Amino acid sequence: MNSLLSSHKLKQTIMNIQRYFPLALVALLMTTLASCSAIEGIFKAGVWSGVILVVVVLAIIIWVISKIFGGGKS
Repeated sequence: MNSLLSSHKLKQTIMNIQRYFPLALVALLMTTLASCSAIEGIFKAGVWSGVILVVVVLAIIIWVISKIFGGGKS
């Protein structure tokens, strides 16, 4: 009786996997392909755009840190 229940649970699990596998596969492909197109867009924008963005972000971070720790006070 116990092995019969295990066999039934195994079949039910396999059926659930077969039912949801295509959906999971499509979701995985959609997210990976979307990220690839985002990276493609970044490279199309150019390296200099990225360099300028990094410099601006670093300048803002340094400015915020200097304000937090009392930079500019005499």
